[in-house]
Amino acid sequence: MSARELVRRKPRDIVLRLLVVAALVIDAMVHWQLAPGYQLGAPGGIGQGNLFRLEAVAAVLAGLYVLVRGSRPAYAAALVVAGSAFIAVLLYRYVDIPALGPIPAMYEPVWFFEKALSAVAEGLGAVLAGVGFLRQRGSAQRRRR
Repeated sequence: MSARELVRRKPRDIVLRLLVVAALVIDAMVHWQLAPGYQLGAPGGIGQGNLFRLEAVAAVLAGLYVLVRGSRPAYAAALVVAGSAFIAVLLYRYVDIPALGPIPAMYEPVWFFEKALSAVAEGLGAVLAGVGFLRQRGSAQRRRR
């Protein structure tokens, strides 16, 4: 992106990017901080803690992609990361799914601050990433005209 394109960006586009990135950073921080405690359940296997670490890394990478590019693929990546994490936290809160191959059973029928914080950040991040994705589509169509 050239300096000229950056200057032409609307302030609301920049704010949207920053909000998506903030949601992904919160998601990453919570998962990274909780990972060691959750790994204790399966110290030798893939474990929930390692899945939390993978989620944290994916959230950081998607956030960086949105921050640097702000393109449709960047917003799509953010939507997939935040949306899948949001679905997972709700699913494993309300449904007792048994272990599936290397993925451990992660049923946890309680809410606590960190879990609620990550769920809110993931849900908002997914919605905002979806908005960014749709806005980029509209921008691309306007530029072609």
